[in-house]
Amino acid sequence: MTSSPAITLRRRIATGALLASALLGSLAVTGSARADTYPDKPVKVVVAFTAGGTTDILTRSVANLLSQRLKQTFIVENKPGAGGNIGTEYVARSAPDGYTLIVDSVGPIAVNSSLNKLNYDPLVDLVPVIQLADVPNVLVVPPDLPIHDMKEFLVYAKAHSGKLNYGSTGIGTSSHLSSYMLMQLNGLQATHVPYKGADALNDLLTGRVQFMFATIPSVIGQIKAGKLRAIAVSSARRSASMPDIPSVAESGFPGFEAGSWFGMFAPKGTPPEVIATLNTNINRLLPELKDKMIAEGADPVGGSAADFGKFTQAEQRKWSALIKQMNTKAE
Repeated sequence: MTSSPAITLRRRIATGALLASALLGSLAVTGSARADTYPDKPVKVVVAFTAGGTTDILTRSVANLLSQRLKQTFIVENKPGAGGNIGTEYVARSAPDGYTLIVDSVGPIAVNSSLNKLNYDPLVDLVPVIQLADVPNVLVVPPDLPIHDMKEFLVYAKAHSGKLNYGSTGIGTSSHLSSYMLMQLNGLQATHVPYKGADALNDLLTGRVQFMFATIPSVIGQIKAGKLRAIAVSSARRSASMPDIPSVAESGFPGFEAGSWFGMFAPKGTPPEVIATLNTNINRLLPELKDKMIAEGADPVGGSAADFGKFTQAEQRKWSALIKQMNTKAE
């Protein structure tokens, strides 16, 4: 007997539902298998800054050990420009499959959105994997100035109010923001001279600028050679790289904390299993890099992806509030 049109339609719908269910199940199994076998092809790790800088050096060290641990190539690719925004947006727009990652810093993640109109939100379009390192800034002065500690620095700065220049690696960088915070806390007046790259350090060495907050890796060689004098570090506690140098906080300014940090991120939507694989393996390899990182001026961190996410959100709130108070924009 021939089936009625209504019965035939119901059968077709039921058959379609079964096929769709089977297809979804197959996709789920396939996706799970990819996460379980990750990585099964080379992984690109983007650095949003030029080669040879702190971010680049740290990223290459981590990528090299990840390649060894996971038996797959982790390729570092530099995409500099616009204060890190170009490389960061590139990764934010990449496929969320775990094969395009970025090691980024405080500027592109927590500061730049308050200085520029971005086409993406770094806290939404990227997901945290792990914090790699904390890199405090260190307040440095030329050795011919009569400054050896924070007390002498404040005395000198107040005696020369409005006559001193301080350098930074650019408007809105941690170098600039650290100095601004210190100026505000003490009612000091000094002229900000923003630079790009090593020019800030060169002018500090020649005395055109009288002080600067610089990342420890960028000046640790000059400090050891006696070409610069370290006064205090900007982290809440002393840095493992310079244990004899006190923090600004312990020098009479409780709560003062500023500086750079570095961490790995992936595009939003990257499978949690992939994030977990990366986080677990990087946590295991960081101890192998500890001595090297400390010697270069970085304090290894590690920890969970969730904790890193909370940290980046807090950093964004802190710096956006300060930038609003400063009423400044990027160059």
